[in-house]
Order: sequence, then structure tokens, then C-alpha cells
Amino acid sequence: MPPTVSEAISRLDEAIPLSKAAAWDAVGLQVGDAAAPVHRVAVCHEATGEVVTAAVATGAGLLVAYHPLLFGSVTSFTAGTAAPGRAFALVTGGVALYVVHTAFDVAPDGCADALAATLDLEDVTGFGPNWPPDSAKVVTFVPAEVAAAVTAAMAGAGAGTIGDYTECAFTISGTGSYRPGNRASPLVGRPGELSREPEMRIEMNVPAGGVDAVVAALVAAHPYDEPAYDIYAARANAGFVGRVGQLPAETALRDLQHRIATSLHADVKRAGAADQSVQRVAVVPGSGSDLIAAAAATGADVLVTGDVSHHRAGEARGRGLAILDAGHAATERPGMARLYSLVAKMFDDVVDLTSFDPSPWEAPEWRS
Repeated sequence: MPPTVSEAISRLDEAIPLSKAAAWDAVGLQVGDAAAPVHRVAVCHEATGEVVTAAVATGAGLLVAYHPLLFGSVTSFTAGTAAPGRAFALVTGGVALYVVHTAFDVAPDGCADALAATLDLEDVTGFGPNWPPDSAKVVTFVPAEVAAAVTAAMAGAGAGTIGDYTECAFTISGTGSYRPGNRASPLVGRPGELSREPEMRIEMNVPAGGVDAVVAALVAAHPYDEPAYDIYAARANAGFVGRVGQLPAETALRDLQHRIATSLHADVKRAGAADQSVQRVAVVPGSGSDLIAAAAATGADVLVTGDVSHHRAGEARGRGLAILDAGHAATERPGMARLYSLVAKMFDDVVDLTSFDPSPWEAPEWRS
């Protein structure tokens, strides 16, 4: 029996958690019926017109795309070649669209790791936090003997899940001070007298939209009629969109430029002296100019990315950081092979549409 769109998405989210996507990003199910069966899955870089036509023609029930199709508000879905028209074609063709984008950038063996591997970088580490939507931290204090029960109730309401971890409470032993009134429940000590009891401090991270449910569960499970708790806004659990590592040996910047052009089949712009020696390399797939300062802070000699403007390139050189701009789509290309391979391991019938290039730029005449 084939999986439904919803079941297929659950498999994908285990490998590419959308909780790691950037707060601004449009990821997840953008088009389709979550209850529809999926007999065939297709994978693409972006749902261009050609990709949409191919996905419908091959009978795909789910199209897994790296780039989002829909950004911002849309007021109509009618036939046409623009993004809403392509979404309309997917709907009428019975194809659901699921987007992974920045969640796949930061994922292990995802887009950033693929670009680093293309350059044979060694001792690779991440940089450039990819901040997910803001969350909240709920902090409460409970008698030690009921800490496990309160923690479980909060987790059951959606608190404390980070990646594959579901037991994420942080507890500290201590002593609580109580001055119960005549109607306190349960009564600790004598009314009006200060008493002390062993207690635990519990901290759990909660998605911003789930705070109300978690607080309700906390209050219901807590033994006191008015438990003490605090809620703090938090930015937490970011993945890293960039990678930095070492080339096996020092090389001239022009030679690295040529190597990238060959391996990515791209025209690479260089900001830096041709004979400059480089070894520590930072990479960001897609648009990485916002991470120039972060890349320089890692001690990188050069940043390999796309979409770098005139002024950003000048800023980089002022920081002592060379730039090799291979273009937006080209720097993501190694990741598309990995995305297809990942999806192909999850489902029996998978169509590879990643060869359709979404770049709007035409190749120079001398290359044609």
C-alpha cells in the first residue's frame, strides 16, 4: 500500500527536520492534499515550468523541491507560467509539492556539506547560524518527587523536543521556600510559617505557538494550586548554513577558481589577487554574502558562494577575505545529487528531475 503525502512527509522530516529551517523560509507542503496516496516521488532543484510539466507527465504524486515555489502572499491561482500558475498546474495534475530549502542546507550530508565535499575540504566545521522561528523557554519549580511526572506532562504537550531527543528537561536540585496560606493545596507546613522542601528546577524549550498548551499541562500536573513558572523568549537550536575547512594543500586563488568552474560547470567571478595563496576555505550554498563577516571570523582565506554584490565583494576584500562567486544555483548543485540520493533510499519509485537547471542566467556565448 503506497504512503500518503502526509506519511511521505514524515519520513522526509526525520532526515531533513523542518524545525531547522530559517524563520523567514517557506518550507513544507506548499501544494497538494496530505491524504492523497503517493505511488511515485520526483525530486527537483526548483519547480520550474519544465519540471512541473515533467512531474505531471511522469505521474508523480509528490514533488520534493529544494527551492520554494511560493514566497509571500498570493491572491490568485490561475493557469500561467508564473509561480501561482505552476502551482495551479501541480494541483490540477495531482502532484503535491514539498519544499526543504534551508532545512536541507544545514542538515548533515545536506547542501552545505555537499559543497564542502566537492572541494575536498578537511576538518570541516559549521558556521553561520540558520535561526529557526523564535521559541520560548518554560521554567518551573516542583517538589523533587513529582519532577518526572510534571516533565512528562509538559513533553506530552509539545515541550522539550530537539531533533531526535524527546527528554530535554534540564533539572537542578535545590530547596524551595513556601509560606502557605489557609487555603493552600497541598498544605506544606503550617499556614503563615516559612517552610523549605526539596525541589527541582525544570527548563524546557517550547515552540512559540505551543506555549499555552505546555503551560496548561504544567499547571494540571503540578501538585500546587498556583505553581510558579516563568516564560522567556528564546532563539535556540540553530543549524549552520556554512561550512569551513582546509584544502589538502595551499593553492593559488586562480587555481581554486578554475577547479570550482570545472567541477560546478559555472562561470566563477573572483575578488582577490590571482596568485594569492589560500588554504582555509568557507562555503555557503546559494546566497552567502550576508555571512561575509562570519566567514572572515573563522579565519578563512576565501569564501565560495553565490549572489555577491559589488559592495559586498569590496567589504570582503577589506576584511582580508577573497571571494569566489560561482552563482546561486551552481553552488547548490552538489546538494541536489545528495537530495535525490536521500529520497531514492526512502521510496521505491523516484524520478530524478534535478538536471533541470533553475538558473535564470544564460551561459555566455563562448561556452555554447
